[in-house]
Amino acid sequence: MNDIRRTILWVIFGFSMVLLWDQWQVHNGNKATFFPTPALPAKVEADARSAAPQAAGVPAAVLPPGTTAVVPVVETRSPTKEWIQVETDVAKLSFDTEGGTLVRVELLNHADEHKPGSNIVLLDDSKDRIYTAQTGLISSVANVALPTHKTLMNVRPGVRKLKQGTDELNITFDSPVLGGVKLVKTYTIKRGAYDMVVKHDIVNMGQQDLMPQLYFQLVRDGNKLAGESSFYSTFTGPAVYTEAQKYQKVEFADIKKKKVEIEKQSTTGYIAMVQHYFASAWILPDGMSRNISMDAVDIGSNMADCCYRATLIAPLDVIKPGQTQSVTAKLFAGPQEEKKLEALYPGLDLVKDYGWLTILAKPLFWLLDQLFKILNNWGWSIVALVVLLKAAFYWLNAHAYKSMAKMKAINPKIMDMRERLKDNPQQMQTEMMKMYREEKVNPMGGCVPIALQIPVFIALYWVLLSTVEIRNAPWVGWIHDLSAPDPFFILPLVMTLTTMLQTALNPAPPDPMQAKLMWIMPLAFSVMFFFFPAGLVLYWITNNVLSIAQQWLINVRMGVPPQFNLPKF
Repeated sequence: MNDIRRTILWVIFGFSMVLLWDQWQVHNGNKATFFPTPALPAKVEADARSAAPQAAGVPAAVLPPGTTAVVPVVETRSPTKEWIQVETDVAKLSFDTEGGTLVRVELLNHADEHKPGSNIVLLDDSKDRIYTAQTGLISSVANVALPTHKTLMNVRPGVRKLKQGTDELNITFDSPVLGGVKLVKTYTIKRGAYDMVVKHDIVNMGQQDLMPQLYFQLVRDGNKLAGESSFYSTFTGPAVYTEAQKYQKVEFADIKKKKVEIEKQSTTGYIAMVQHYFASAWILPDGMSRNISMDAVDIGSNMADCCYRATLIAPLDVIKPGQTQSVTAKLFAGPQEEKKLEALYPGLDLVKDYGWLTILAKPLFWLLDQLFKILNNWGWSIVALVVLLKAAFYWLNAHAYKSMAKMKAINPKIMDMRERLKDNPQQMQTEMMKMYREEKVNPMGGCVPIALQIPVFIALYWVLLSTVEIRNAPWVGWIHDLSAPDPFFILPLVMTLTTMLQTALNPAPPDPMQAKLMWIMPLAFSVMFFFFPAGLVLYWITNNVLSIAQQWLINVRMGVPPQFNLPKF
């Protein structure tokens, strides 16, 4: 039975290695070998330079039957266009007069750790990056061009900086009359907010009834994020949420291969572009029909990768001559702060991706947030959260450690019996089962309680990896950013030592090869933690220390003196 327990542990370890291998494959641009899933990003092979130029407006496949679209083309801005700078208390925004498009968002409260002295730039339109939020009109009449995100617009005079005592500001763009239509875009930006209200006034200046369509799209290149770790991977790419299908993520590689499987039509939800800690999203009013699509487009630039686009198309009602139809949407571009996302739109908080353990992760984040309100330090909040979890699982762990202590007490007898009966495996197994019965030892007793806790601690891992609030948050002394690796590798070294101590306290496997592997496994695992965020390492150290303390205490109480089973290589 001792071998059975070891075998189960090795199965758990082997399954973990399979999952790690799959994530490593996906991170390096390959399909997952064992568990294909769209949950993680894939590196996109660059072939935009050799691709034939194509229109990058709205895909005809999602247009209502019987309509023809004059589609705009996505391309980089020309030097003749003007950028309008707007500043709030949390962001610097840049709008292009071409299309009245939001082309740059600098987040003032989020420093870029890879560029000292600079802030994170989320949206951008430069020689190195393309990531913009575009809107425009599609005509239902063939060969009739309407105002799009490529139409040069006039900007109305107004306040460009949010001043003290002012809670909001507006910036308005007027298009020329094209196809008998004038488009007026008004952005309303509020203090402390990363979302803005975007109002589209579609004015029929012609002599005939019109029934145009209004599109909203997020266009982004597929380049890898700067500084992304090779030891853990987070999702980067488009996502869509609808009431029917809920949250759906799509890999860039699948878009390029035209293997997009999402809900194509809805009257609820949003489209988003997601990356580690940050996201952007277009949110239309519930009840408004919209067609949904994702595709790859040739931007006609010198960038290595093509761009990827998530698009919503909203058919409008008939607009009679001289009348105006207004559509109000929301545009979000900022950090994945869970509470603010929940308040903005139901389901928008899912861009903060916890994967399949969301049901456990969300309560854990809530508890972590409550602890932060008390301690006002995210590092100590992590420590306190692990202490509470260990307290909650105290009796479950106690059962496991008691079982391990009993196993350790009879381990010398087992080793002697294995040596004595090594040429008679059947008799050895019979004798071992008899010994377990006589000593009232359950070899499985140490495995099941620990296995039951694994999902909780994996969920906590994803909470700490995904929580933007710990970004640039200090703990003590040399730890100035819990989301970045320890600059002096002190925490990873402590974590390695605690892992080795915990291994030494466990019963030594009877098989010499297993005993060696039980030491190699935690050492190899510890290497990855040298490159993990300090907050994750702190969580693991706290868990190790508390586990060692409880195991030591139980061993002493049961009369099994703690012994260090050192490896013999």
